[in-house]
Amino acid sequence: MAGKYYGEFEIGQVFVHDIRRTVTETDNLLFSTLTMNTAAIHIDHEYSRTTEFGRPLVNSIFTLGLVVGLSITDTTLGTTVGNLGWEEVKFPKPVFTGDTIRATTEVVALRDSKSRPTQGIVTFVHKGINQRDEIVCECRRLALMMRRAA
Repeated sequence: MAGKYYGEFEIGQVFVHDIRRTVTETDNLLFSTLTMNTAAIHIDHEYSRTTEFGRPLVNSIFTLGLVVGLSITDTTLGTTVGNLGWEEVKFPKPVFTGDTIRATTEVVALRDSKSRPTQGIVTFVHKGINQRDEIVCECRRLALMMRRAA
């Protein structure tokens, strides 16, 4: 497994993920329409020219998914049972087509599962950073993780 088991995480552990991704117009348009978010700010170039940004914004939920996705290989690939929730999701800077996003992850809490002795809960803080070193997304994610079999 590429991911880590519950017992392999430590509070304060930081992952700097190697995989980066440049966001395309197709990403934004397809994601926005597939999720029925037809807000003009995401899909209408003419409307977007009249906004303070002057161009379409990348859908923030796509950005959140991308940032978490960039973290998976190093942290939870094949070892997560499921996501329990996201907290404190923030988008301090907008993302535009052509931005290249990279991610970091910090382990901020570990908790044994009371109802599932073969699993534990890890709280991650994921950050998405663009090519200008601006944080574009930050969230706390609670993941139910497998323990390594004895």
